[in-house]
Amino acid sequence: MQETMTGRQRVMAAINHQPVDRMPIDLGVHFSTGISAFAYRNLRDYLGLSTDQIEVADPVQMLARVDEDILQRFHCDAILLNPPSRKRHVWQVRDQYAFWIGEHIRPVRNDSQDWLVTNGNSKMRMPAGGYFFDGDWINPGEYADENERLKAYAARAEYIYKETGYFTLQMGFSGYFGGMDFACDILTDPKDIIRRQEADLTRNLARITQVIRTYGPYIQAIEVNSDLGLQNSPYLSPENYERYCQPYLQRFCRFVHDNSDIKIFLHSCGAIAPLIPCIIEAGVDILNPVQISAAGMDPKLLKERFGQKICFWGGGCDTQNVLPWATPEEVSRHVKSTIGIFKPGSGFVFNQVHNIMGNIRPENIVAMLDTAWEISF
Repeated sequence: MQETMTGRQRVMAAINHQPVDRMPIDLGVHFSTGISAFAYRNLRDYLGLSTDQIEVADPVQMLARVDEDILQRFHCDAILLNPPSRKRHVWQVRDQYAFWIGEHIRPVRNDSQDWLVTNGNSKMRMPAGGYFFDGDWINPGEYADENERLKAYAARAEYIYKETGYFTLQMGFSGYFGGMDFACDILTDPKDIIRRQEADLTRNLARITQVIRTYGPYIQAIEVNSDLGLQNSPYLSPENYERYCQPYLQRFCRFVHDNSDIKIFLHSCGAIAPLIPCIIEAGVDILNPVQISAAGMDPKLLKERFGQKICFWGGGCDTQNVLPWATPEEVSRHVKSTIGIFKPGSGFVFNQVHNIMGNIRPENIVAMLDTAWEISF
């Protein structure tokens, strides 16, 4: 019988396509693998757990910090690195939904009872009855400077590494693709794209150097963010990706791998199957969220073509077409089917496709995560 692993050991083995004692499970290590604070409050209430200390870890998407009692209840193997806010206040959003939020975030109501957060000329808005903010992406930091931020993250990383068995990762690095405008600029001003990519790479290398020196031994992965896909296709051709994006990602991945044991976790939504060979060649270790509802992202195809070359982190439950609408029994059957495809041969960490939205019933969340545990061995 295989010796029981810690969560950190289990996830690292899966990333390396090594045998695991069971399939790893994640809920909330990243701001695209988490759960809305609204759904989280309902889940805790459904499970008979306290609801008076829920913290909003990401005030834009309104994601909850997943507490250790929930991580343990659902046998999760990873935990959010971002330190809790040092100063915070209770924000009564509506009805029973009251959350702790950083002191530096101060939502105010307008005449339509929408919630607004402003920072200079930038503004984001949550409609009355809504579950997240839209508009400008405002998340003002609570740290005076980068050195203060590094110290806070280093302390948190060291605590997780020495006092727990969880896997964790650092978010927030560029994946060298900037969306629709960027794709258009490739066609209209390719020389400027190259200049911008070189500057972006220089910034990223300077930042990752600081992270590696300060707390690199205590984290297991860093996330590069690069939403490359629409629902039906990538934003750009494989040829343009290979020419204008891949070289910079590859140089960044090589630097990280040459100077640390840190893995590269690439987040990209959408129909990106045509780009996955380039992503693998660039040196990416982990792909998330594995949007199985997008064109060409059939789990069987992905596993057959790429399952031994990259770790799939996500794809375990369709959050567009199944989790919101299905019965708990249907959710369970769906999860059994996706795990049956992704789990064999390791190289898979179970997570739903992107975040659990605010209106998802707790019964469906429990069915998804309990099923993942039940068939994880």
